[in-house]
Amino acid sequence: MAEKTVWFITGAGRGMGVDIAEAALAAGHSVVATGRNTEAVADAVGEADDVLVAKLDITSLVSAEAAVRTTVDHFGRIDVLVNNAGDFYAGFFEELTEAQIERQLRTGLVGPMNVTRAVLPVMRKQRSGKVVSISSTAGIVGQEFCSAYAASKFGLEGWMESLRFEIEPFGIHTTIVEPGFFRTQLLTSKSTTYADLSIDDYAERTAQTRPAWEAMSGKQTNDPAKLAKALVTVVDQEQPPLRWVAGADAVATVEQKANELLAQVDAYRDLSSSLAVEER
Repeated sequence: MAEKTVWFITGAGRGMGVDIAEAALAAGHSVVATGRNTEAVADAVGEADDVLVAKLDITSLVSAEAAVRTTVDHFGRIDVLVNNAGDFYAGFFEELTEAQIERQLRTGLVGPMNVTRAVLPVMRKQRSGKVVSISSTAGIVGQEFCSAYAASKFGLEGWMESLRFEIEPFGIHTTIVEPGFFRTQLLTSKSTTYADLSIDDYAERTAQTRPAWEAMSGKQTNDPAKLAKALVTVVDQEQPPLRWVAGADAVATVEQKANELLAQVDAYRDLSSSLAVEER
C-alpha cells in the first residue's frame, strides 16, 4: 500500500468529494477519505484495503493534525492533498450576519489553510507532493448574492498562488481548480445557508434571486464525476498546471474576465504609467 500514491481528500462524505475519491481509487491510488461524520464517509466511499476513513473538521487545526497522523501511521505518506470541503453562504452582503461571514471564511479559506498546514511537514520531509484546492469561478468573478463566498474563494486563490513560491523548492506542486456550475450538492440545504437578516431595500431582489438559486440545484450543466476523472488525469502529471479551469462555462467566464482586465489596463495605460517618482 505504501508504494501507491496516497490521496488525502477533504469533504469526502458527499458531493464532489465522493466522486474524486472514486476516481482516484479507479486509477489505482490509495485514498484517505475524510469528513466530520465518519459513518457518512464510510457509507459514501465504501470499504477497501486502499481506503482509510479519517475524522476531520477542517475548521480545527488540531483535528487536521490528528487526521494527518492517522494517515501517516497507516499509509506512511501523503502524495496528493485535495482541499475540497466547503459550503455556501448566499445572500446580499448587508443581509449576511457577521457570524455567517466568519463561518464562510472559516470553511472556505481558513479550513484549507489548516489542512495544508498539517500536511506540508509530511510533504516537505518527502520532498514531494501536490496540493490541490477546489476554488470556483466565484474566485475569479464576483457577482451579487455571492459576496461572502467570493471573498473566501478570492482569498483561497491568492493564498494558493503565493504558497506556490514557498513550497515549490521542496518539490511540492500546487493546483487551483476553478469549476463552473457542476451538479453537486453545494446548492442543497445541507451545504447552502441563506442570509439571516432582512433589509427592505434588498427585499424585492432577494425574493427574485433566492428562488433562482434554489431552482438551479440539481440542474447544473456539468457532471462532477467527469470532473473527478479529469482531475486525476491533471494531477497525475509530473508538472500539473497552476490553474485548471473546469467546464465550458468556466472557460467562457475566465476568458471574459481576462479580456476585461486587459481592456481596463489599456484604457488607463498612460495615466497609470505616469506615476513614477521624478528624481531631481
